[in-house]
Amino acid sequence: DRKSLTAMTEAIIKGLGLGLILTLSVGPVIFTILKQSINNGHKGGFSFVAGVWISDLFLVILSNMFTEIVRQLLEFRSLIGYIGSAFLVGMGIYFVFFKKVKIKSEDFQNIPSFSKSDFAKTILSGFFINTLNPSVIFFWLINATAFAATHTTWQRVVIFSVCLGLNMIADVFKV
Repeated sequence: DRKSLTAMTEAIIKGLGLGLILTLSVGPVIFTILKQSINNGHKGGFSFVAGVWISDLFLVILSNMFTEIVRQLLEFRSLIGYIGSAFLVGMGIYFVFFKKVKIKSEDFQNIPSFSKSDFAKTILSGFFINTLNPSVIFFWLINATAFAATHTTWQRVVIFSVCLGLNMIADVFKV
């Protein structure tokens, strides 16, 4: 039917627009993707963005399923912001002052191996940096709440799937 085709086309376009906004936004994640890619090669970059993707998927599902609970959580936005900011500042201090990557000029040919535990740590790092970022939380909450008022469940699945798919493609190019 023509009406449902128009609604799905609109959902795809909205998903592309939302994905473009997310793709072009600059935050701590883009710099960490670059840092992981430089320090640990493409394996480090991809493992980090895998954590970010898991986080985004988690936040999209959570915010769409629990929009009413989300409205109540917005009362704690300052607390969430402080906790997320403290985590990000702590990570920054750790990496600037305590964790030094030492690579000698002759070691450029021999990039250190990336073990399975390094994959897990990097995925968790991506997950937590993205999940505790107040901007990301509010991005998903605001959009999920806005779309819940005007779109069906199936349309929201299309919107957020297209958005996440576009963001994943952009992250691959960032790595």
